[in-house]
Amino acid sequence: MFDPDELEEIRASKDEWHEAEVEPVLERFGERKETFTTDTGGQEVDRLYTPADVGDLDYESDLGNPGEPPYTRGVYSTGYRGRLWTMRQYAGFSTPEDTNERYHYLLDQGQTGLSMAFDLPTQMGYDSDAEMAAGEIGKAGVAIDSLSDMETVFDGIPLDEVSTSMTINAPASVLLAMYIAVGDQQGVDREELRGTIQNDLLKEYIARNTYIYPPEPSMRIITDIFEFCAAETPKFNTISISGYHIREAGSTAAQELAFTLGNGIEYVETAIEAGLDVDEFAPQLSFFFNGHNNIFEEVAKFRAARRMWHDIIEERFDPDDPKSKQLKFHTQTAGSMLTAQQIENNVVRVAYQALAAVLGGTQSLHTNGKDEALALPTEESVRTALRTQQILAHESGAADTIDPLAGSYYVESLTDEVEADAYEILEDVEERGGMLEAVEQQWVQRQIQDTAFDRQKEIEEKERIIVGVNEFEVDEEPEMDVQEITEDDQQRQIDRLESVRGERDDEAVDAALEALRDATQSDQNLMPYIIDAVKAYATVGEICNVMRDEFGEYQPGSAV
Repeated sequence: MFDPDELEEIRASKDEWHEAEVEPVLERFGERKETFTTDTGGQEVDRLYTPADVGDLDYESDLGNPGEPPYTRGVYSTGYRGRLWTMRQYAGFSTPEDTNERYHYLLDQGQTGLSMAFDLPTQMGYDSDAEMAAGEIGKAGVAIDSLSDMETVFDGIPLDEVSTSMTINAPASVLLAMYIAVGDQQGVDREELRGTIQNDLLKEYIARNTYIYPPEPSMRIITDIFEFCAAETPKFNTISISGYHIREAGSTAAQELAFTLGNGIEYVETAIEAGLDVDEFAPQLSFFFNGHNNIFEEVAKFRAARRMWHDIIEERFDPDDPKSKQLKFHTQTAGSMLTAQQIENNVVRVAYQALAAVLGGTQSLHTNGKDEALALPTEESVRTALRTQQILAHESGAADTIDPLAGSYYVESLTDEVEADAYEILEDVEERGGMLEAVEQQWVQRQIQDTAFDRQKEIEEKERIIVGVNEFEVDEEPEMDVQEITEDDQQRQIDRLESVRGERDDEAVDAALEALRDATQSDQNLMPYIIDAVKAYATVGEICNVMRDEFGEYQPGSAV
């Protein structure tokens, strides 16, 4: 560390350098832009960073060693030297059979964890033969209607040997119940099941809109999952508090960080109000961030996230278990930054975004396929995306030391700036009564929309260059093979659903659904009843409709 006199000398030296070296060059040549920023609405980037920019940094209290508070440098003491991040490619399309085949392919290619994408009807709690599902079956992910489908997806895949992340929110309780039921069938001890459900409803009201129920019953279901999994599946992460979709909707890095941690605070407070102890569920919380284009801003965001969450949990909730204060996160590269023009450029974008995630210490990573701006990725694109991670892990050297950018005057200064901006946004949220109130007032949504508008304006006016889109364009694009879901594929799924309905015990289904209905009208934990319904082969739509009847459906602008 530098003492005050040394820092003053450094500042003076920088001023002299600017006057003697920079000003003459500026007079003759100028610079590319008048102002440089990390991203739309982001931090202004100075020409040069020195120790004076981090003069107040205290190593022990602001950084700490890896595995020690405040976890700025990572939550594990050996980083990737002990174990690499989980390479968890997002996959799922068409029918359960097709998805099972893709999973086996990815595992054979060296993937180390599964990540499950669901089609839009499943995400909204509809069966494939529902009127609302027409034309959408299997398109955005795999169609899951009943336990039979989940059995097929994981056929030949032992659940005690893989971890599975499921990007599912409103019906998360149902899909988790199906996963547990498959584990039970395989004879896997529930305590050995590993994975994550997204289960982040506040983010749905903000940015993604695949909600079903109003916030209050949604929070009740989330809390029930916390309680159930703490007792039954302690290695399974009960929520993935997602900034990814907030960033995809157009937010800045600081907004992504602030609104994500704000949602996390709401979940913790709600669970405690429901009678849970913070140490009972907080270690199972996980986060999900976007890996965007600006490498240094993203590294700063990830480092600031860990430090902020540690401080927030410690100051607000005073847990005894250190794991309750550790922020662990998954990263997905930025889908919104993929371009339909010159799609080969996306391979490069994804590689840089993945590098940022690894330099920032992510626990697991999904790299997008180059063609995802057009359709679901082909097998070839998925393989290239996975190879990107493997090259990064085994050839780049990025995984050989922990937090390699620590001590950079720029990165440390930027970490502080992103953190300060995020705290300022959180203060605005608190003034509005917390995230639930801020979302209901549409304030959060407006902040993101304004940033997205500004970014699009910058692109249209060429203040921000997107290679191949508004600069360095070409007249012709090569033809691409894209993954297509046919009408025959969709009909196969409907036929499969009809077959399950024809073979199951209808009396057992009715009894399980009625027991679930009774439970919704009490304060009982819903998860055991949902598992019973799933094991009777009640469908996603049937189970969700019971809760729709009892809880109602959320309408934007309605009272929280």
